[in-house]
Amino acid sequence: MSDIPPRLPLSVVSGRYGAVSSDDRQSRDPAGGGPEQLALIRESVRKAKVPRAKPRTWRGAALAGELPVARVVVNKGVLHLDQFFDYAVPEELDGTALPGVRVRVRFGAGAHQVRGGRREGGRLIDGFVVERRADTDYTGPLAALADVVSPEPVLSAELLGLARAVADRYAGSLADVLQLAIPPRNARAESKPSPEPLPSPAAPEPGTWERYGNGAAFLDALAGGGAPRAVWTALPGPHWADELARAVAATLASGRGALVVVPDGRVAARVDAALTALLGTGRHALLTAEAGPEKRYREWLAVRRGAVRAVVGTRAAMFAPVRDLGLVAIWDDGDGSHSEQHAPQPHAREVLLLRAAHDKCGFLLGSTGCTVEAAQLVGTGWALPLTAPREQVRIAAPLIRTVGDGELARDEAARAARLPSLAWQAVRDGLKTGPVLVQVPRRGYVPRLACERCRTPARCRHCVGPLEAPGERELRCGWCGRDEPGWHCAECGGTRLRAQIVGARRTAEELGRAFPAVPVRTSGRDHVLDSVPGRPALVVSTPGAEPVAEGGYAAALLLDGWAMLGRPDLRAGEEALRRWIQAAALVRGQSEGGTVVVVAEPTLRPVQALVRWDPVGHAQRELAERAELGFPPVSRMAAVTGRPEAVSTFLAAAGLPRDAQVLGPVSLPPTDPGRPRRQGDPPPGEHWERALLRVPPGSGAALASALKSAQAARLARGGGDPVRVRIDPPDIG
Repeated sequence: MSDIPPRLPLSVVSGRYGAVSSDDRQSRDPAGGGPEQLALIRESVRKAKVPRAKPRTWRGAALAGELPVARVVVNKGVLHLDQFFDYAVPEELDGTALPGVRVRVRFGAGAHQVRGGRREGGRLIDGFVVERRADTDYTGPLAALADVVSPEPVLSAELLGLARAVADRYAGSLADVLQLAIPPRNARAESKPSPEPLPSPAAPEPGTWERYGNGAAFLDALAGGGAPRAVWTALPGPHWADELARAVAATLASGRGALVVVPDGRVAARVDAALTALLGTGRHALLTAEAGPEKRYREWLAVRRGAVRAVVGTRAAMFAPVRDLGLVAIWDDGDGSHSEQHAPQPHAREVLLLRAAHDKCGFLLGSTGCTVEAAQLVGTGWALPLTAPREQVRIAAPLIRTVGDGELARDEAARAARLPSLAWQAVRDGLKTGPVLVQVPRRGYVPRLACERCRTPARCRHCVGPLEAPGERELRCGWCGRDEPGWHCAECGGTRLRAQIVGARRTAEELGRAFPAVPVRTSGRDHVLDSVPGRPALVVSTPGAEPVAEGGYAAALLLDGWAMLGRPDLRAGEEALRRWIQAAALVRGQSEGGTVVVVAEPTLRPVQALVRWDPVGHAQRELAERAELGFPPVSRMAAVTGRPEAVSTFLAAAGLPRDAQVLGPVSLPPTDPGRPRRQGDPPPGEHWERALLRVPPGSGAALASALKSAQAARLARGGGDPVRVRIDPPDIG
């Protein structure tokens, strides 16, 4: 168990019952020894007058003859209890209380509640056996395991080590990570045997991987048992799912397992279909929430038992216990769905990077776009680029045309119906041969302030954070909270700012009036379409909800592009380009007449990257700019939120690294009681603040450790007002 960090002098039970909690450490005998203490327990058992053991306390029961101590991680996610606890193993549970199984233990008894050599009291709580031991370093009476929930070993040493590493990286508790990693038990699924594993398939042909410079070599390395690491910029079109399937098949051909994590169930269904078409049924498991708890747990068990060696799934599948892991892959790592919303809120990309390093397996990060994190992996040499030559890009990509603000101002059609003449012509021509996609920023996008003349984002002179005007008052920084009087644009000298947006519903209505004989379909938050037929139709969609069209879209309109670029987010440009490329990748290639019209200022960097279809170049320039300004991912950041006095007290008590920079705190927008509360929002009616902590490369682990220690100490003292800590927040303004 070398992966397990040093513990407090192992509280021998879970919490306060039969385990050592913070209030019963005085019962320890520094001069005492484990074997002597166990001998005393056995002697007290022999003298007990209770005729038979009682399952809830096992009072009077004999201990297991060998390895009578079980080290347990309890399902208690508070940080000051993030340790292991030792329990006595009754003889009747000796054969089932094995490492990895689920158990029930007593948690919460004090040292004074001892009867028949057992600590009693407390409440029942779930946990997992980590290991069996011959002795314990706790000198007081041990509580006994209450019961073994199931003899199925679901927590392996590898999964435990991964969960520990994730908890430390994100300043969280091991118990919280295990709740994400191991699905709830389903007795019916557990009682059914898993199928026999199938023999390894033959190595697949490269197929469309030959379009990429090193595509065939990447597959050969996987099939030969190697561990190549690559950042793959996929060509537009429908072939990416088959290409992912071939990478999985090549790994299976080497006798190893493969894991693919995708953003949502729609994407998982496409990869699932591609794998089934390539390898047939029975060789991979599909782990998505849509499957339901019983089926999902049955599939998960098949993976853990080794019956299935390949997994395709959504975010939670990042912890799937694939045996002999040979490849971990993630598709579209920039999608927000990859960021877990439950504590400690890990990101699937970072978890898979940990797995690749720990298991020394292959790594594949694929997308039609390119995130700054992906560019950083290539820039540091940790992964190699996997891209297609420019002639292949020109064949696969549609023709991109732009409409700037100047053209909009001169366009009578645009002023009348918010549809420029160029876009209207593209729609009319596209509807002759197939459906046309119209992408509109979703309602709720709150654009970042930008110069009205040149569209340069308005930033703080002190920390380069985004400027905002709450309630149309004076400008202030969204990071450090400083006021910014007399702002002027550093690029063009302009003094006027811009921020407005038009929703998708109104756009659909206007298009319906402009093309009355054409059906109009919408896809968005309320109802997301998976696919549409290849017949002429207008499909209005919010970003990320675009359905796949049979045979590809004939054309696409990307409206209100400046609004996506103007979001109050460090990733606004990167995210806008990712969304545009995602939509444009669904359009037929230029050789088939596919055309995309984007309504955005042509001179902006993301727009130019779209026109050239160069997401990698855009990500590299963004990375260089962030390195100069000290932005993530070059630096590491953490967010601390809570009531003003709680945040101030927490930061004062935290032993932050010397090179840590505190930005803020600044007030968070109040939560509207009439709307659903999002993750991280303050409770309705409460005033909360947020402080950002920034450290340079190499200090991220020290920052996480300091914040975790401070949070654990605060909780051990009784907590008080809640303080939330998040490492690598996805939205920092």
